Amino acid sequence: MAVWVETEQVDGIGQRLRNAVAYILLAVSIIPILVGYAWLLIATFSYRTEGLLPKDPQGNIGGWTLANWQFVTDPLIWRVTFNSLVIALGMVVGVGFASSLAGYALSRMNFAGRKGFLSMTLVLHAFPSVTLLISIFFVLQAISALPGVGKVFGYNTVGGVALVMVSLDLPLGIWLMKGFFDNISWDMERAALIDGASRFRVWWEIIMPQIRPGLAALAIFTFLTGWSAYLIPATFTIGTKVSNLPVYINYLMGETSLTNWNQVAAVGLFQMIPILVFFFFTQEKLLNIYSGGTKGGV
Repeated sequence: MAVWVETEQVDGIGQRLRNAVAYILLAVSIIPILVGYAWLLIATFSYRTEGLLPKDPQGNIGGWTLANWQFVTDPLIWRVTFNSLVIALGMVVGVGFASSLAGYALSRMNFAGRKGFLSMTLVLHAFPSVTLLISIFFVLQAISALPGVGKVFGYNTVGGVALVMVSLDLPLGIWLMKGFFDNISWDMERAALIDGASRFRVWWEIIMPQIRPGLAALAIFTFLTGWSAYLIPATFTIGTKVSNLPVYINYLMGETSLTNWNQVAAVGLFQMIPILVFFFFTQEKLLNIYSGGTKGGV
């Protein structure tokens, strides 16, 4: 009995030591991230910084100011913020709707070319977007020539940028949605089809409610991708009127003039605020991604 108690105590001490080491390694690994965020907060409210120390124009410690936030009074910042929001929400709606339809068809229907289509989506996702810039430019130019449509989805339009972003994210969205549909039980669907429900009604009323966590996860990822997109908006827009926040921040970092890094940090923090709010309300969905159905007929 004594030997068993001593062994249990030793195992308990060993487990506590392993937990302590894991927590220490975790704390050490996030120190650079915490330092970066600390500098971001300090820099946005100071004239300049030396390391993590705020300095005034005379070089003394202090110099807190709100001058770096004067950009919020410029109508342009709200214009580019609106453009970023349009691109992000366009991706959420476009990728979510198309991926859920395609994922359901690929998961539930056996049609000619199904495996080839799945393989091609993987191949398309493997191509980095930078290799497709020239071909995308010609496509947007062709769309611009169409009457009516070109003004919304053509070159140098927010709609055109959103359309390109949606097309580039569709392969990942389709595979993600197919995985969620694959884990849904067939029982309820078969019962509904036997009762005379159409495929569209089964998809909308029976299957879609069961994969809401998957839709939420896809919406979160696509929103963050669209909100922080830089390469596509910078390539296919001219000027700041149709640019988004990342492109606007790049304009602040001039190549021929001194860069006010404290102002850049303030605009960067301004861009992060919606993301932090978004994460606050959706973190539970991100941490509880699952799918499943209720077995048995209806």
